[in-house]
Amino acid sequence: MNTPISQPLVRLLLWIGVLSLLVRTWIGATFPITGDEAYFYWWGVYPDWGYYDHPPMAGWLIAVMLRLFGDSTLAMRIPALLLPTALGAALWWGFSGLDREKTAWAIVLYWLTPINWLNALITTDTPLIFWSALSVCALVRAEQRAQRDHATYGLYALSGLCLGLAFLSKYFAVVMGLAYLVYFVAWRRERLLGFVLLVLAATPGSLINLWWNMGHGWANIMFNVYNRNQGEVFEWHKPALYLLTWVYLLTPGLVWLGWKDRQALVTGVRQNKLLVTLVAVPFAFFALIAMKKVVGLHWVLNFYPLFFVLLALALPTTQLKRCSLWMGVFLGAHLVALVTMYSTHLADWKGVKIYPEIVRSYRTQALLAQVQAPDTVLMATSYTPASIYGQTLKTYVPVFGAGSFHARQDDLLVNFADFDGKTIRIIGFSQPNLDEYRAYFDSVSLITASQDEVPFYAVEGKHFKWRVYRDTVLKDIFQQRHQIPSWLPMTGCPFCQHYCGQVRCDNAAP
Repeated sequence: MNTPISQPLVRLLLWIGVLSLLVRTWIGATFPITGDEAYFYWWGVYPDWGYYDHPPMAGWLIAVMLRLFGDSTLAMRIPALLLPTALGAALWWGFSGLDREKTAWAIVLYWLTPINWLNALITTDTPLIFWSALSVCALVRAEQRAQRDHATYGLYALSGLCLGLAFLSKYFAVVMGLAYLVYFVAWRRERLLGFVLLVLAATPGSLINLWWNMGHGWANIMFNVYNRNQGEVFEWHKPALYLLTWVYLLTPGLVWLGWKDRQALVTGVRQNKLLVTLVAVPFAFFALIAMKKVVGLHWVLNFYPLFFVLLALALPTTQLKRCSLWMGVFLGAHLVALVTMYSTHLADWKGVKIYPEIVRSYRTQALLAQVQAPDTVLMATSYTPASIYGQTLKTYVPVFGAGSFHARQDDLLVNFADFDGKTIRIIGFSQPNLDEYRAYFDSVSLITASQDEVPFYAVEGKHFKWRVYRDTVLKDIFQQRHQIPSWLPMTGCPFCQHYCGQVRCDNAAP
């Protein structure tokens, strides 16, 4: 099982690894910044111990990249570009002691998935996936050791430390922690001390997040538990979409061939209790979530690589070779679509619904040049354009109005009292009703701009009335987004302190 792997397999690994890295780098260097990435950009500009909707790890990564490699979109994306390569190395470190050849095949199959060729975007999932994989691999290494010595317990502690860092990336790390608990209670009670060490090593991550939330109006809790889940109900298409997501992620050919050889899979499941637990518990958790919410493709990526290890360990090598061929065909279709897309021009997209958004992303600088003016504050009507405009200008662009539950980092960063009496221009796609803005300014006027045959509009308001805005718009935001449960202790809340001057506002207007 631990004999040197064959040279053809080594060459296959090298070719897939290098070519996929080149494709990701090409996309990373040429694709315009997305709204989410532009939003995360400001996390890197203003590094903190937390942000409104997620813990801070992605912001820390971006801050390091911007300082090491310059203020560019490509620099931000470097962690995402290197992530699949790093995960391949982590899987080798964790699982090659079980079977070197099968681990190499697991990495081949994982690297052949389209997402590992096409995804060059930095997100909160990037550090989550990395730290989760390291945590799992350290645990696997610990479980491979028969002796319960210092080295073994050190690996358990390392697994916990990485789990804590994954928690500081995204709350979905808790699901992996739940899988660890199930595994130790169900199968490894004689090693509960190792689990205790793992938990202790992970605890600082949760304490940092707890401390930050207490000082920021429990922003993460308000977003992830309350604001984003309003109105969610069961619909049949949600669990069906969850299953289709897995068919796509694993690729149809691999799913079909795995089903044909399901007897080998069943045998493999019985022989790999740890791996099966680390796959089955998160899979079941998100299946329950899918009863009421649409589970995003990116939600499951921190345990996604483990499927390929499980399949590679269970299936015979001849079947793995067939799987790689079918996955290569599936990947090829995606690469053809990618080349086709890149061979088009901006004007070729005029007929699609999202053409205005495409123009906004590709012609941002030219668009902003038409609406900028001295001594004027630029704002936008929603978070995505505000983030993109700000990243282009290297100046934070606030959102004017109530916005949505998404990305309310404005509530922590922006004090609208600072704009009292100033001239503001608010950029939007659709022609605005000026009457909706008159209450907040002494006078308002409309500015129309055209970029690549797409009309853009800006409302110019002179002498902003902060108190009117506070008593209407901010009051509505407070009542919808900042009804913090009284049982949660608080040491600070930037929005409340801007709105009413206190750590915790009551429901009355100030």
